[in-house]
Amino acid sequence: MRFWRFLKYERPYLYLYAVGFLLTIAVFATDPQISWRWQTFFYAWMLILLWLAGFLLHRYVKNVQAIRRIQDEEAEPLSLEAEACREALDQLEIKHIRALNEVQAKQKEYYDFIVSWFHEVKTPIAVLRLLQQTEVDPKSLDEEISRIEHYVDQALYYAKLDSFSQDYEIVNCSLELLVKEVVKNHSKTFISKKIRIQLDIQSTIVQSDSKWLLFIVNQLVTNSLKYTDDHGEISIATRVTQQEKLLVIHDNGIGIDSKDLPRVFNRGFTGTNGRTHMKSTGMGLYLAQELSKKLGHYISCESVVGSFTEFIIHFPKNHDPYLDMLHSNSQTQ
Repeated sequence: MRFWRFLKYERPYLYLYAVGFLLTIAVFATDPQISWRWQTFFYAWMLILLWLAGFLLHRYVKNVQAIRRIQDEEAEPLSLEAEACREALDQLEIKHIRALNEVQAKQKEYYDFIVSWFHEVKTPIAVLRLLQQTEVDPKSLDEEISRIEHYVDQALYYAKLDSFSQDYEIVNCSLELLVKEVVKNHSKTFISKKIRIQLDIQSTIVQSDSKWLLFIVNQLVTNSLKYTDDHGEISIATRVTQQEKLLVIHDNGIGIDSKDLPRVFNRGFTGTNGRTHMKSTGMGLYLAQELSKKLGHYISCESVVGSFTEFIIHFPKNHDPYLDMLHSNSQTQ
C-alpha cells in the first residue's frame, strides 16, 4: 500500500521518462537516414524500464529511510518541499514551546497568587474570630469585612483579566463622582488612621469603563492608605494638559525605594515595603496597570523614600477607547 502511494507522488518522474522515451522514438522514426529496427527498439525500451525501476526503488528506499528518521534533525531532506516543511515544523515547534512556557508561567503565577491570597485573607478572618471571643467593636468589624471584600474583588478581577474584552463597556465617566465614591468607601479607614484627605477634583469627564476604573482608583487609594502612617495626608487632584487628562493620587507615606520603583507594576512584585511592613500579594498595582492599559490609559509612579508617593493615571486625549471597542467588536462579528 505504501509503495503505491509512493508511485502516486512520483508521477512527475514517470511522465518525464515517458516523454523522453517518446521523443527519442520520434526523432529516430522521422530520420530517413536511420533504419528502424524493432529489436533495437525493444532492447532500448527494456533498458529504460530497468533504469526507471532501479531509480524508483532507490527513491522508495530513501523515502522510507527519511520517514523513519523524520525526527532526526541531521537527516537530509529529499526535496526542496521537504526542507521547507522541516523549517516550518521547526518554527511551529518553537512557537509551541514558547506558548507552553507561557501557559506554565501563567499557571505558576496563578498558583502563587492564590497561595499568597489565601495567606493574606486569613489575617482579617483571624481578627474576626478574635472579635467573636471579645466585645465586638463595630468599627473593627467593618474594617476587617472591607479588607476581605477587597481581597475577594482583587481575586475576581485577576480571574477576569484574560477575558477582559468580553466584560467591559466604554462610557463617559466623571472623575469627580468616581473619586468621591472611592473616598466614601474608605472613609472609616481615613477616620481610624486619622489621615487627612484633600480633594482638588475638577469636573473632568473621561471615556472608560466605570466599573473597572473604579477598581483601579480604589486600588491606588488602598495602596496609599496601606503605606501612609497615622495622621498622614492623601491628596487627589485632576489636571488637564494639551495631550492628556490626569488623575493624581499623592500621599506623604513611607515612599518606595528607588530600586523598587521600576518594578512596582510587575506581576507578584512586593518590594521592600511589602516584605517588611506587611504581607502583600504584589498583585494590586499589577492589576491596576494591566486594566488601565486595556482601557487605553496607563499609570505612572514617582516616589521618594520617607517623603511621598504619587500615582498618576494618564488619560491620553488622542486615544479613544470607545472607538477601539467598536473596532474590536466589528472584527469579532
